[in-house]
Amino acid sequence: MDALPATSSPALAALVERVQAARASKTPLEIRGGRTKAFYGEEPRGEPLEVASLTGISSYEPSELVVTVRAGTPLAELEAVLAAQGQCLPFEPPRFAAGGSVGGMVAAGLAGPARAAVGGVRDYLLGATLLDGRGELLSFGGRVMKNVAGYDVSRVLAGSMGTLGLICEVSLKVLPRPRAVLTLRLETDPAGAIRRFNEWAGQPLPIDATAWWDGMAVLRLAGAEAAVGAAAQKIGGEVVEDALAVAFWTGLRDHRDEFFVGAGKAVAAGAALWRLSVPATTAPLKLSGEQLVEWGGAQRWLCTSAPAAVMREAAAAAGGHAVLFRGRDKSAGAFAPLKPVQFKIQRELKRAFDPDAIFNPGRLTPGI
Repeated sequence: MDALPATSSPALAALVERVQAARASKTPLEIRGGRTKAFYGEEPRGEPLEVASLTGISSYEPSELVVTVRAGTPLAELEAVLAAQGQCLPFEPPRFAAGGSVGGMVAAGLAGPARAAVGGVRDYLLGATLLDGRGELLSFGGRVMKNVAGYDVSRVLAGSMGTLGLICEVSLKVLPRPRAVLTLRLETDPAGAIRRFNEWAGQPLPIDATAWWDGMAVLRLAGAEAAVGAAAQKIGGEVVEDALAVAFWTGLRDHRDEFFVGAGKAVAAGAALWRLSVPATTAPLKLSGEQLVEWGGAQRWLCTSAPAAVMREAAAAAGGHAVLFRGRDKSAGAFAPLKPVQFKIQRELKRAFDPDAIFNPGRLTPGI
């Protein structure tokens, strides 16, 4: 398998030409992959710029725990290749629907149930090739973990929502699948669940994921068989059958479980789904609506009709922030408003990579 081709590649050459033409005509472009996260962030604007032509795994050395893959490659395809070698993307990127791409995974920067234990997308991004707003190809980082020059620059792309340029190729660190996995559940209220999650987090226990909803705390243990078995005995609770456990965590990861299905119906009726990031030890938030707790207490999902100002004030009072994840009315902004210094930094970063603001304008921050 070859590395990413130079601009002599018809697919990449066509994208370069399109970007240069858009810059010359000041035409905004909406970068499109699988469109599985079009709901996320501010409303997409601009002429469609499809990346489906940039597909394929450029290199994969299972023994090195590194894979280099083109941005238009379906996420399902990459995960299937890794699974065949007993490896995975440990941060469990959400697959809201079929067809999601690797580039979209990086651009959105979202992670699943294991995020608090293993890290997020940016923690596994070793390098990237970016087509910037000038129509130039830029490469950051490397293809092996020892070669990380420019590593911090490539990390900026995680969660950038395509506003800095078109991600063409990324190199990712992967990990072996754990030898043993066990899920436990215990009946408790949200305060009890948060307290226990934080107590367990301070102990040498192989906790891989946690969640609380509807009176039930659920946690996943992963690692060596002996460690998982010892932890299960110490924690107690009811062991969940493997098939049910896989269905639960997969549903949580992909937002297809009962909570998110219900939230989807509520959003269609005019409510909103909020994601609040707060310190893990924060007491249960006294807000109206259905709530689900993840990441040891650090991530709180809330489906509610409460005003955006109420949600953001509650998150800020707890030392965190709130994101309008799904909702028909985004007039209050999908992401929390930036302070002047933060806005200036984002604006200057945007100008450095995309001086004419042609890529996904306003998708991450209004006015940028």
